[in-house]
Amino acid sequence: MEQSQQPQVQPPLPNATMILVLGILSIVVCFITGIIALIMAKKETELYNANPGVYSEASYSNVKAGRICAIIGLILWAIGILAYVAIIAFFVTAASASGFN
Repeated sequence: MEQSQQPQVQPPLPNATMILVLGILSIVVCFITGIIALIMAKKETELYNANPGVYSEASYSNVKAGRICAIIGLILWAIGILAYVAIIAFFVTAASASGFN
């Protein structure tokens, strides 16, 4: 009997999809999901680098994409917070300069 060689299917990284979702949510919803995604992405990247042949390349791409989305989300939230602080500082300065107490 002849045994057919089946291609070995590599499993995905355990949290690859969750990292991608959290990274996207950090742009849309809340920066805290971006922080969580970055922490999880660091652990998954270490896991992949320890055994690169074990896990699928597609799941590692999801981890990288989630990490990039998380970084973009954190930068956008930081810019937003700085803009709010600048607007508040402008109005406080304008109110004090006009003599409004």
